[in-house]
Amino acid sequence: MTVDNEKQIRAVGEIKDIRCCSRDIFEIVIAQSSISRNAQPGQFVMVKTAVDKSDDPLLRRPLSIHQVQHGVISLLFKVVGRGTKLLASFKQGDYVDILGPLGKGFAVEQQTTHFLIGGGMGIAPLLFLAETIRLERPAEKIVILLGARSREELVAVDGFFAINGVEVKIATDDGSTGHHGLVTELLPGDAVGAVYCCGPWPMMKAVAGLCRKQEMECQVSIETMMACGMGACLGCAVQGVDFIENGYLHVCKDGPVFEARKIWL
Repeated sequence: MTVDNEKQIRAVGEIKDIRCCSRDIFEIVIAQSSISRNAQPGQFVMVKTAVDKSDDPLLRRPLSIHQVQHGVISLLFKVVGRGTKLLASFKQGDYVDILGPLGKGFAVEQQTTHFLIGGGMGIAPLLFLAETIRLERPAEKIVILLGARSREELVAVDGFFAINGVEVKIATDDGSTGHHGLVTELLPGDAVGAVYCCGPWPMMKAVAGLCRKQEMECQVSIETMMACGMGACLGCAVQGVDFIENGYLHVCKDGPVFEARKIWL
């Protein structure tokens, strides 16, 4: 999926809802018809978290598009610093400045079975992807594999269960719900289909290794620090397998979704 720069816009959207999902994890729903109309699964937006007319903090925060419905976008985020703490303090009816949609999203493979694997906050872009596959490919099988350290850190899963005909499996490190173990253990050893993954780097690397052994196509959505989100600052560089020949990959414009074989051998 290529990036259409003409569809990247700076816009202001009204917050229709904001709620705390679990401790420091929030979901914010923003009315923004232009971004919702142009967004593709796996893309992200850069959100200004400064309040009122302030420019502090100066840099926007990159957030995956979690869901798109009827002219609104939903973003899932965790409070990890000053910017996200400010964003969590916004209220219904407030307005937020957004840049997007940005980046290269998921390309749905020509397979009849699709495995979506999310770890921790890596579930954020997968709901939009699952809903899109179901809408565009109603006869194909969708298997959702979600992992977290504990039941308390497993959030926003209701949306996946609400999708018609999908299979959802859960794993927790401490066994507080679902499978007691790693989410990678939920991928069958004889699985056939395509894999779409987002989560901690070690988890995605492990998934990529399993897919390589099982000869399955695998796409990974990489999360990293960003300053601009459009390729100007070069602050989101990652090293791919062809680094010596072609240099660094930049998550904001080359990704955030990559074919796993371009990141790990």
